[in-house]
Amino acid sequence: MAREYIARVFDDILAFALKSKGAVIVEGPKWCGKSTTSARFAKTVIDLMPLNTRDEIIQMAKIVPSILLNSGEKPIMIDEWQHIEFIWDQIKYEVDKSGTFGNYILTGSVSDKTRQQALVDGDRHTGNGRIVRKRMRTMSLFETGDGNGSVSLLAMKNNSFTPSISNATIYDYAFYICRGGWPMAIKQERDISLQQARDYFDVIVSDDIYSLKSVALRPNEERARKVMQSYARNVSIAASDQALREDVSNGDARFDKDVFHKYMLALKRLFVIDELPAWNPNLRSKTAIRTKETRHFCDPSIAAAALNLSPDGLFKDITTFGLLFESLVIHDLRVYCDAIGARLYKYRDGKKREADAVIQFQDGSWALVEVKLGNQEDIDYACQNLQKIANDINQDKMGKPVFLMVVTKNKLAYRNDDGVYIVPLACLRP
Repeated sequence: MAREYIARVFDDILAFALKSKGAVIVEGPKWCGKSTTSARFAKTVIDLMPLNTRDEIIQMAKIVPSILLNSGEKPIMIDEWQHIEFIWDQIKYEVDKSGTFGNYILTGSVSDKTRQQALVDGDRHTGNGRIVRKRMRTMSLFETGDGNGSVSLLAMKNNSFTPSISNATIYDYAFYICRGGWPMAIKQERDISLQQARDYFDVIVSDDIYSLKSVALRPNEERARKVMQSYARNVSIAASDQALREDVSNGDARFDKDVFHKYMLALKRLFVIDELPAWNPNLRSKTAIRTKETRHFCDPSIAAAALNLSPDGLFKDITTFGLLFESLVIHDLRVYCDAIGARLYKYRDGKKREADAVIQFQDGSWALVEVKLGNQEDIDYACQNLQKIANDINQDKMGKPVFLMVVTKNKLAYRNDDGVYIVPLACLRP
């Protein structure tokens, strides 16, 4: 019996994209639900996953792509479309010819040859104005039903807020980190839920990371595990490539820069890592802005799996617990920001002051966010830190922040006397 479909924040994103563009590329990590969600919007599905029919479809795409692209009622969904990426120009032509929106949905969990590089090579039209790319992520706590969605980012932006309570405990958050937002892990027995991220990790290091022809990594599962473990130890940190490489090498000079770069490139093209870019605002002072991206996996459960951490094990390493909780918050904020057209960044300046997240809304307004797993003293310090950062930003040019927020594991969502919102992660929604 088919599992009941769980509504996704991405549903509305895809629905609007199909109303406003001729084709939509839905990309993201494998197992995040791209095919299941996209198929709900498609009237015809061309599935390139089964090996027994893939070669036949590829041959048709090479010989008569126009027939393939008009083989049924539209929208036509082409699942794992990277196997026939060479028909890009034909897709663009069909979209132009139809002059209508919502013709094609192209899904894929691999970006073997980036579109930017293809454009440099001169072998592909951009599709600008006709084809839009949308990133699908694993599920947030609001989507899994573990969050109550009582606090809206958009409502806070518009100065609307009602105090509320979350039922989630710190033990629940430890479980959420290790389980992740994989659709197949939701509403399952605890052990089955936790196994999904471990299986994902095993497939990446034993198979997927070597599947990209353009990267051409020599199979070495032990080394791939070490790379993933090193990355996991640096989640939520703006660690340099050199620091990661030295950690993996552990004194072994043979693991050179080029090989490390290939691993990072493969993980990016598989959408396994999803780094948070730095925010570069106008400041009142001449303080330098740090521009290094912050390390994150596409789902925090990958880090837990790489480090062989269980929910109970997180309590034995509170520092790692805090970093992975921050990564869980960043993950969910990204899902919510995607839904409202906002962008998420990290702020870090030369004074070593940080805001764990900056939300940049569509209208240019902004909000600062800190993440705290700790006690009330830590939360109070975070509130003061956010106020200091906000005061150092040139508000004549940037405007005032629409809100300051500390995301916690606590129960109560409220606004303190200084106007800073203190919000449990399990209360948030777009």
